[in-house]
Amino acid sequence: MHSFLVNNRDELIARCKQKVALRPRRAATEEQLANGVPLFLDQLARTLLAEEANDDVHSAKISGPSGGDSAALSEMGLSAAEHGKQLLKLDYSVDQVVHDYGDVCQAITELAFERDAPFSIDEFKTLNRCLDNAIADAVTAFSREHDAALVRQQHAEANQRLGFLAHELRNALGTATLAASALELGNMPMSGATGAVLRRSLATLNSLINRSLEEIRSDAEVVRQTFSVAEFIEQTQNAAQLDAAARGCTLRVPTVDPTLMVRANRELLQAALINLLQNAFKFTKANTEITLQVSAYRHQVLIEVSDHCGGLPSGGLEKMFTPFSQRSEDKSGLGLGLSIARQSIEADGGALSVRNLPGTGCVFTISLPGVPIE
Repeated sequence: MHSFLVNNRDELIARCKQKVALRPRRAATEEQLANGVPLFLDQLARTLLAEEANDDVHSAKISGPSGGDSAALSEMGLSAAEHGKQLLKLDYSVDQVVHDYGDVCQAITELAFERDAPFSIDEFKTLNRCLDNAIADAVTAFSREHDAALVRQQHAEANQRLGFLAHELRNALGTATLAASALELGNMPMSGATGAVLRRSLATLNSLINRSLEEIRSDAEVVRQTFSVAEFIEQTQNAAQLDAAARGCTLRVPTVDPTLMVRANRELLQAALINLLQNAFKFTKANTEITLQVSAYRHQVLIEVSDHCGGLPSGGLEKMFTPFSQRSEDKSGLGLGLSIARQSIEADGGALSVRNLPGTGCVFTISLPGVPIE
């Protein structure tokens, strides 16, 4: 078999490539074959040569003993493990790892039959041992890398969810703190508008905590309700005015059509709008105006937040919605506000977009399906 493998190496490789190409979503490439068929054939030939010389130690060093050796992989085991990792990176499944080595066995036996090249029982045992060890090590490496990739993905998703929660909690706590300070400094009654802002912020904190506990218990559906956009904007304006004053800018809110209605998760929508306003307050130039206005267009309700940040550099629009992306030197936040806002709005069947006005600023637009008044 050793001479057969050496003399027919190129033909065997070509046949394996043909077999691989016939499988769905697979085409053999040089990258895939680098630690696959050619290397395996060379190692198998050297193993057979060592066994012909009765050098069992060298044979085991090349291809491993029967049953493999997980403590110290053989030369064949190391290359098979690398082959398994490469197939994972190329987004292939574990069964394709096994099929790769099955193709080698078929190619050898088919060509041997065609060339009338009989093999001894011991040579077939060696072939089966090498295939067994190579498949085991390739699949083990594939599975280990696959599991590690899943853990990394789950860890990243958990970090993002935790970041979202921390961001929303900080927003609500910040508004509550501003309202409490205003009440204390102005000696204002809790029954007034500022007191209402404080109560709503505390209610939001409570809701965020309860919602997080619900998400832990089960994947509960988002509760939606139909409400007046004008009333919603008025409540949001009261909470945002405090933040605008603290940032040294002005918030202008034109009158909203009282007939406009939307159906959405009110708390998530308000959190999204507050995020947009806080983003505007953060980046707008000192002593400029932020505008929060509402309009209707083709059965859609449009809520727009316009700032005077000076505009964005070329190619910066979509990057703004990437989680943990921050576009200023101020790193006090997590870079999650816009990402949270977009996810919340899209969960209600809406959309969040941004227009860049070079030299002036940005206009963020929330678009939601309008609901007719019954």
